[in-house]
Amino acid sequence: MPRQARILLVDDRVENLIALDAILSPLNQILVPVQSGAQALQALQAEEFALVLLDNLMPGMSGFETATRIKREARTRDVPIIFLTAAGPQPEQAFLGYAAGGVDYLAKPFDPGVLQAKVAVFVDLYLKARPLGDQADQLSERLEAVEEAVAELRGLPAVSGDDAAAETAERLSGRVGRLRDALDALGVG
Repeated sequence: MPRQARILLVDDRVENLIALDAILSPLNQILVPVQSGAQALQALQAEEFALVLLDNLMPGMSGFETATRIKREARTRDVPIIFLTAAGPQPEQAFLGYAAGGVDYLAKPFDPGVLQAKVAVFVDLYLKARPLGDQADQLSERLEAVEEAVAELRGLPAVSGDDAAAETAERLSGRVGRLRDALDALGVG
C-alpha cells in the first residue's frame, strides 16, 4: 500500500472543493475538504496534515486569519499553507498571504498541473520527514532511559565512594546532557 498524507482543502464554495478533489485525486492522497476557517482549525487539531490549501476570500474567518491561527499553534505551525484565491494577481494580497505564513500564493484560475506538482512536492517532503521524526522520538525515549540509568549509577554507594568511578559517572552524565541539548535544539524530546 502506498504511503499517504492528509491534505486539507479549505474553501467556502463547494464547486471549488470538487475541482480541487478532481485535480488532486491522481496523487492518491487523503483529501479532507472543509468549508470554513473554523472547520479547518478543528480538522488540524484532530488530525495531522502534510499541507493546507486555503482560500483567502471566505466569509467569517478569512484565509489570512485562519493561517495566522494555524501558525500560532505549536502543533500546526510547521504545516505548509498554499493560498488559492480568486482575488487575482494583486501583489498586496500575495504579500498578506506570505505574511500570514503561506509558502505559496496562487491566483485563480491556475494551471492544475502546477498545483498538482506543488502539492506532490510537499507531500513527498512530509512523507520523507515522518520516519526521521519517528526515529528522533525513539532516540529521545532511549536517551531518557540512559539519563535515568546514569542518575541511578551516580547514586550508588560504590560510585560515590570511588573518586575514579564518580569522575567517570560525571563525564558520562555530561555526554548524555550534550546529547539531550542536541535533541532539544532539533526540537525533539
